Amino acid sequence: MEINSVAVIGAGTMGAGIAQICAQSGWKTNLFDAYPEGLEKGLKAIDTFWDKGIARGKTTPEQKTEWSANLHQFTDLKMAVEDVDMVIEAVPEIMELKCSIFESLGNMTRNDCILGTNTSSLSIAEIANASGRPKKVIGMHFFNPVPIMKLLELVKHDNCSKDTISAAQMAGDKMGKTTILVNDVPGFATSRLGVVLGNEAIRMLADGVASAKDIDTAMVLGYKHPMGPLALTDLVGLDVRRDILLNLKQSFNDDSYTPHPLLEKLVSEGRLGKKTGMGIYDWSSGSAEETDLPK
Repeated sequence: MEINSVAVIGAGTMGAGIAQICAQSGWKTNLFDAYPEGLEKGLKAIDTFWDKGIARGKTTPEQKTEWSANLHQFTDLKMAVEDVDMVIEAVPEIMELKCSIFESLGNMTRNDCILGTNTSSLSIAEIANASGRPKKVIGMHFFNPVPIMKLLELVKHDNCSKDTISAAQMAGDKMGKTTILVNDVPGFATSRLGVVLGNEAIRMLADGVASAKDIDTAMVLGYKHPMGPLALTDLVGLDVRRDILLNLKQSFNDDSYTPHPLLEKLVSEGRLGKKTGMGIYDWSSGSAEETDLPK
């Protein structure tokens, strides 16, 4: 099916980024958040991104005007989703919350509407079953920052239809993403590899192998990673990385996925990474600066 209209559920960092690229793709884009202040913050983030693009000569004022016209804000879920071609949910990684939303989406959207969930580790099948029409549900795992990162990890479960997969692949292409297709296993492909590398980097940091900057530089220059595993952990969110590890540990009954105590300590102190201004690095200046870590 051809996608012409999209609703994005959740106006946080990921949801706002997804809504931004949907608007830039020429689609009518409805951005929903249950909290007006969250919606306002998400829209401001999009506006700021576009203004920075204009200042750098990468975006024109005319493009911003065109894209802004595609973007619509909603605090009523039914009004946001009732006649769109695709919904992309981007709420926090809480299974009960996602299932509740998909139960509502199953009743509020058209029968041919594609339902995507942006999750980095939760069971797509469980979320899909909550909708009452699992054939139309697919995992759509975006990466932060969404407007810049080129990968879109599509996750199919056993009841996901070929038409749904094809529609999601075409949507990803329209958004300028390279899509990969993986099966619905805990951690999928990217999160499973990424959190293990990040957890081991934190272990090395705690063991005094090297400084955070030097560990990250080793992976950037030695293995051509675009960003070191510690800086990336800060960018994704230490709480998000911790929760993915715990989910993998439970799913596989494997203690090797246990979050390192330093990771747990940082999360307990509210040092969640760039979004809080402090994580493994100090981000208060806008860039990653080394800082003292808890003992």
